[in-house]
Amino acid sequence: MTCWLCVLSLQLLLLPATPPLAGGCPARCECTTQTRTVACPRRRLTSVPDGIPAETRLLELSRNRIRCLNPGDLASLPLLEELDLSENMIAHVEPGAFANLPCLRILRLRGNLLKLIPPGVFTRLDNLTLLDLSENKLVILLDYTFQDLRSLRRLEVGDNDLVFISRRAFAGLLALEELTLERCNLTALSGESLGHLRGLGTLRLRHLAIAALEDQNFRRLSGLLHLEIDNWPLLEEVAPGSLQGLNLTSLSVTHTNITAVPAAALRHQAHLTCLNLSHNPISTVPRGSFRDLVRLRELHLAGALLAVVEPQAFLGLRQIRLLNLSNNLLSTLEESTFHSVNTLETLRVDGNPLACDCRLLWIVQRRKTLNFDGRLPACASPAEVRGDALRNLPDSALFEYFVCRKPKIRERRLQQVTATAGEDVRFQCRAEGEPTPTVAWVTPQHRAVTAASAGRARLLPGGTLEIRDARPQDSGTYTCVASNAGGNDTYFATLTVQPEPAANPTPGEGHNETLAAARFPLDLTTILVSTAMGCITFLGVVLFCFLLLFVWSRGRGQHKNNFSVEYSFRKVDGPAAASGQGGARKFNMKMI
Repeated sequence: MTCWLCVLSLQLLLLPATPPLAGGCPARCECTTQTRTVACPRRRLTSVPDGIPAETRLLELSRNRIRCLNPGDLASLPLLEELDLSENMIAHVEPGAFANLPCLRILRLRGNLLKLIPPGVFTRLDNLTLLDLSENKLVILLDYTFQDLRSLRRLEVGDNDLVFISRRAFAGLLALEELTLERCNLTALSGESLGHLRGLGTLRLRHLAIAALEDQNFRRLSGLLHLEIDNWPLLEEVAPGSLQGLNLTSLSVTHTNITAVPAAALRHQAHLTCLNLSHNPISTVPRGSFRDLVRLRELHLAGALLAVVEPQAFLGLRQIRLLNLSNNLLSTLEESTFHSVNTLETLRVDGNPLACDCRLLWIVQRRKTLNFDGRLPACASPAEVRGDALRNLPDSALFEYFVCRKPKIRERRLQQVTATAGEDVRFQCRAEGEPTPTVAWVTPQHRAVTAASAGRARLLPGGTLEIRDARPQDSGTYTCVASNAGGNDTYFATLTVQPEPAANPTPGEGHNETLAAARFPLDLTTILVSTAMGCITFLGVVLFCFLLLFVWSRGRGQHKNNFSVEYSFRKVDGPAAASGQGGARKFNMKMI
C-alpha cells in the first residue's frame, strides 16, 4: 500500500500544473493563462473578488451572491471582453459600473433581480455585441436605456415582468440584428419603439398576452427577415395589414388561436421561403391559400386540427420542397392539392388517420424515393392494412386497395317541385362510390352550395339541398354534382316558386269599397286626365288639317286661268226679231 501511495504521489508531482496568470489568481477562483480566463462560479461570492489580473479577457462570476455593482468594481480590467454575472442576486447596477470596460463584447446579467435599469448604466460600452437581461424583474424599459450600445447585435430581455416599453427605449441600437421578447406582461406592441430598430433582422416574440397584431407594429422594420410569434393564446386572427412593409424570408406563427390560414396577410410576402403555422386550431386549408408565395420551400402545419385540404390548396407553390402535415385529422391528401408534386422532397403525414385508397396512390408510387423524415405514415383503413406503413406495402396492394370507383347517384327520379313563396324546399341527392364522394349543388344563378356554404340554401348531411323561405327568384334548375378521385356524376332537379296570393279584405271593408265603386265609377283624377288627353288629341287633329290646307294653298295659289265664253241667243219669230235686237253676245269669265 505504501508503494502505491508513493507512485501516485510521484505521478501527481509530474503532472503539468496549469500556469497562473501573470498577476496571480484570486482565492476560490480558477485561472487559465492560455485563454486569460478567471472562473469563479458557485463560490458564494458577495462582491467582485480582489486580485483579478489586469490582462483577464473572460471573467465568470455566475451563480454567486453578488447584490450590487458599483463604479470601480471592474475598473482594473480594461482588457475584459466577456463578463458573466448570471444567476446572482444583483438588484441594482450603478451608472458607470461598466464605464472602464471599453473592450467588453459580451455581458450576461441573466437570472438576477433587476427591476429597473437607470440611464447611464451602459455608458462607454461601444464594442458590446451581446447583452442578456433575461429572467430578471424588469417592469419597464425607459427612454434611451440602450442609446450608448451602437455596436450591439443581440439583445435578450425575455422572462421579465415587462408591462411597458417606452417609445424611445431602443433608440441608438443602430446595429441590432436579433431581439427576443418572451414571457412578459406586455399586452401590446409599440410600433414606434420597434421603429428605431431599422437594422433588425430577427425578432422573436414568445409567450405574450397580446390579442392582436396592429398594422403599424412592423411597418418600419424593412430589414426584418425572420419573425417568430409563439404562444400567444389570445391571438385569434392575423389582420390583413399586420405584415405590411415587411420582406420576410421566414415566418412562424405557432401555438396561437388563429382558426384560418392568414392568406390576406401573406399576400405580399413574396420572398418567404419558410412558413410555420403549426399547433393552431386550423381545420381547413382552402384553395389558393398560398398562391402568392412563389418562393416558399418549407411549409409546416403540424399539430393543428386539419381535416380538409381542398383541391389546389397549394396552388402557386412552385418550389415547395418540404411539407409537414403531421399529427392532424387528415384521412387523405390528394395529388390535386399541389401545384406540382415533382418538386416535393420531404413529406410528413404521419400521425393522421389515413385511408389507403386511390387518393394516396401518388404517395405509394413514390414511397421508395420520397423522404418521410424517419417517420413513416401508416394506414388507418381499411382494416386489412391497418397499421401498415405505406413504404412497406407490396406492389400487389396497389391493385387491391388503391383503386377508385366512380360516384353514382341513386334514385334518379326527376324531382319537380312547385312551391309557394315562403315555404321550405328540399331536394335529395344520395351518391355512392369509392372513396365516399362529396356532394355539392349548383343553383340556377351558378352559385355552388357546399357543406361550408351559408345562406338560405344549405347542404344537409347525406347530400340533401334545403332552400329556406323560397322566393320566386329561386325558380330554375338545380344541379347535384357528386365527385371523388374516380370522377363525378350529376343529377338535375327543378323548382318553381309561385308568389304569395293577395291578402283577402275584411268583409266590411270590401263592401264599402264596392259601394264606392258603384257610385263613382270614375274618380276625379281619371276624369281630368281623360279630358286633357281628348283636348290634346282634338287640337292636334285640327292643327294637322290647317297645315295640310296651308301647304296645298301655297302650291295652287300661284296659277290663274282665264277663258272666254261666247253665247248666241236663239232667233225668235215676231216683232222682237224684226226690231233688230237679236244676234251673238260675248263675255269673259275668270276662274281663280
